[in-house]
Amino acid sequence: MSEVEFKVIESNGINIRLAMMGEGPLVIFCHGWPESWYSYRHQLPAVAKAGFKAVAYDVRGYGESDKPHEIEAYTMRNMTNDVIGIIDALGYDTAITIGHDWGGPIALNTAALNEDRITATGTLSVPFTGRGPMPTLDLWKEIYKDRFFYQLYFQKEGIAEEEFESDLSKALFITYTNSDGRGMQKNFEKGQSGLVPEKTKDSTFLEGMEVFEDFPGWFSKEDLEYFVSQFEISGLRGPFNRYRAQNIDWHEIPELEGKILEQPAFFVTGTLDPVNFFVPSDQTLIDRIGPNYKDLLFAEELEGIGHWTQQEAPEEVNNFILNFLKKVS
Repeated sequence: MSEVEFKVIESNGINIRLAMMGEGPLVIFCHGWPESWYSYRHQLPAVAKAGFKAVAYDVRGYGESDKPHEIEAYTMRNMTNDVIGIIDALGYDTAITIGHDWGGPIALNTAALNEDRITATGTLSVPFTGRGPMPTLDLWKEIYKDRFFYQLYFQKEGIAEEEFESDLSKALFITYTNSDGRGMQKNFEKGQSGLVPEKTKDSTFLEGMEVFEDFPGWFSKEDLEYFVSQFEISGLRGPFNRYRAQNIDWHEIPELEGKILEQPAFFVTGTLDPVNFFVPSDQTLIDRIGPNYKDLLFAEELEGIGHWTQQEAPEEVNNFILNFLKKVS
């Protein structure tokens, strides 16, 4: 990745590190948990080659971006304002946003709240849902009354951090390899549902997870070492604070109530992505998410792919992204 240009800019009152390639219309890639700009290492060259300025960044709390301590600093409003600040800092009027995992809501809500600045948007793993029927953490407590759910475990300040930071390499390796296609298939073979794994509510995050002896094809030892190096810089408090701020979001952004996403959009997920199993549904993918979009150009499922969509299936995802950019540019 020697062609990547790194730059630190000021946005929304904090410093954010950008990883950039190419010149042209601006495409901003937003990453999720527990990741880095590096999660888009396969997308930046392809999008830049197609004639765009491709920018991935370390979300606040991650890598070499600033890491405010307060939970309130990690609201969705702050996250979306960070993206607008990136657009301004680079001298653009508009951008296209693409996100994965938590980067999905960041990309989508930036579009929903700034229709004059975001011309199109697309996500991997997490679709647009607008505002839920109740604060998100309250919803999870209703659904997972007697079972473990990682987002509720992450509310335990200091405890979740200690579990990960005591052995970053082990924790990240287990997290990545239990939620990819291979890990999810293994989970199903053990009689588990899509949630990885089913366990009692007083369990820890890593408890009961499969410890693989080898790396999957999509992910190397060198990739793991890079992710570890980034969390050695940032720690995990900032990343966990995004989960802790979810109820604030519900009260802070009431304008998302009943919101239909106006801009052209796409959605891609894997058939084995654990996010698909958070809330059980008999509906097809398009029936489930379609009503939330005005102009959903396509929604696709990648057979056998788990949570790390663009890393597990880079060629397929790149083709989807490039076709989308061609249509909306």
